[in-house]
Amino acid sequence: MPRMFGTDGVRGLANKDLTAQLALDLGDAAVRVLGGDDAEGEFEGRRRALVGRDTRVSGDFLAAALSAGMSAGGFDVIDAGIIPTPGVAYLTSVLNVEMGAVISASHNPMPDNGIKFFARGGFKLPDAKEDDIEAVLGQDWE
Repeated sequence: MPRMFGTDGVRGLANKDLTAQLALDLGDAAVRVLGGDDAEGEFEGRRRALVGRDTRVSGDFLAAALSAGMSAGGFDVIDAGIIPTPGVAYLTSVLNVEMGAVISASHNPMPDNGIKFFARGGFKLPDAKEDDIEAVLGQDWE
């Protein structure tokens, strides 16, 4: 079975491969895998995630869908708006949130987009956690 996650998250042609439904499902799956009950931040007891995006047109609908999936899983989502990928990693650490996510396809063509997750502390997810998210989704990525 092909992996959904590549070297830097999930990427694909926006609104074809990477749809709002997939972003919603990824948000829900991510909170199930990464959403521990040990929140220690400023709002102790409330689980939080941070979502940022680049300037691609598709970023708005993908961020909204991803955030909705996280919210449905019981998380408060902080919208970081337009921000570079390292900024999301930094804020994930500084704000002590359970996870961060950035909607960006980096240097890939403008019609593409992607979703990259960060674990608590602002670190890239280990492959095993990405595999766990894929298992929650229970679908093949082609």
